[in-house]
Amino acid sequence: MLTTIKQQRQECEQLLSMRYINRQPRYDIPLMLQNSQIKLITGPRRAGKSIFALMMLRDYSFAYLNFDDHKLLSLWNEDLVMSALDSVYPSYQYLLLDEVQNLEGWDLWVAKLYRRGINLIITGSNAKMLSSEMATVLTGRYVEIEMLPFGLSETLSYFGITAQDIQSEQESKARIIYEEYLRLGGYPETLQARQMTKSYLQTLFTSIITKDVAQRHKIRKVTELFNLANYLLANFCNPFTTLSLSEDLGMSSENTVKKFCGYLHEPYLFYYLPRYNNKLKAMLKAPRKVYVVDNGFVLSAGFNLSENLGRLLENEVFLELRRRGYDEEKTLFYYRSRNDKEVDFVTRTGVHVEQLIQVSYDISNERTLKRELSALVECSEELHCDNLLLITFDTEDTIEHKGKSIQVRAFNKW
Repeated sequence: MLTTIKQQRQECEQLLSMRYINRQPRYDIPLMLQNSQIKLITGPRRAGKSIFALMMLRDYSFAYLNFDDHKLLSLWNEDLVMSALDSVYPSYQYLLLDEVQNLEGWDLWVAKLYRRGINLIITGSNAKMLSSEMATVLTGRYVEIEMLPFGLSETLSYFGITAQDIQSEQESKARIIYEEYLRLGGYPETLQARQMTKSYLQTLFTSIITKDVAQRHKIRKVTELFNLANYLLANFCNPFTTLSLSEDLGMSSENTVKKFCGYLHEPYLFYYLPRYNNKLKAMLKAPRKVYVVDNGFVLSAGFNLSENLGRLLENEVFLELRRRGYDEEKTLFYYRSRNDKEVDFVTRTGVHVEQLIQVSYDISNERTLKRELSALVECSEELHCDNLLLITFDTEDTIEHKGKSIQVRAFNKW
């Protein structure tokens, strides 16, 4: 056991010696580390959770256990592990448990460590980390840090360009990166070899559904699960009901569709945005819109990207709103007016509507612009909100329409 933990320390030091870009979470990391609550880093597979945890702790004294290591699991002995940690990491302040869900009974052990006063940072699959074990054994004892694939500003930073201060000689390079990001997404490992994005994400998509959904929930109808996942991917940014899905896919039970949709949300693969309504019952009955965690998955499925530019931009706006802390169950919605005009996003603070956001890739066509502005204004009047925003691919402007002032922002500037 001592040898295994020493080897893991060497691997950890090697990872720390490599160069990474700083992620841009909305959290105050030093303040969070001072908190005695467990720091739970969640998000989709391969989004950079482990590296982010290491970057959080690189200036502090910490111990490290990687539970993706078969040796550690096969030799597991709690007392020997704690003794070895004290030997290899004398006087450590924090304990990082990477992929701890691979350890049988991990939740009870983590709760015991917490009671002993050990300051814990945990990473792992969301499908397992926020399961019934975390909810029952560690209720109120942890704070969640959500880690999604790179945002646009992080992607620009990876290529040495800051979003706030793009020099004139870098504009063309930044434009290419921006266009690629919209089509290929922001998974860290795809940034190193964009030509491999499709094959990499095809494999990842299959892995998430197989390991985080089918195996965890012991699903027998795996083909139906994959059919549903591919259907949702093909219809990203579109509204749906579980009844319509069951009919379109020929699935026998609407309850099965509802259950499978929940399973596909657990590992951060798909999100479901509710329609805004002051009455909860009406909100629950209305169709939801589906979004995918990374635009690159659309490419991996082989869909025609040129026909989906508007939806790709809308999906990225949704993900950016998630990064900014909006929650599709509490503070983020879409809205459809009484005349059936739709606004893509409604943000809310408390019980007050904060902003209405419409997304349109290209507003150079007068008819398109009129349609988007009319929807914003009509929904604005119904929801009593004058903070109106229209996000486009590359247009910046302020437009007055029917007595309302509407800010027009390019996504990369926003």
